[in-house]
Amino acid sequence: MVSENTLRIIKEGSLRTKVKRGGMLQFQVFKIKRIKIGNGEFVELFLDRVLDTSEIVRIAEETGLPVEAENGRAFPTGMGAKDFIGL
Repeated sequence: MVSENTLRIIKEGSLRTKVKRGGMLQFQVFKIKRIKIGNGEFVELFLDRVLDTSEIVRIAEETGLPVEAENGRAFPTGMGAKDFIGL
């Protein structure tokens, strides 16, 4: 059950959005990354910087995609890697 917005983000390959980082609002570009798991792979948004955990969770909830930064990964509520295999 992936939304149309989520599929658009995957197709475009990245998402540019505002995040609070170091106490300041900044635009950051999250890129689609494919992670191997078993015989398949799942997609996630990846940022190669440290980001507050609350922001990682917020982006995951808003986009409907898993989000990983240098310091952690979050999935949308009630979802796991298996929900994003094959996208």
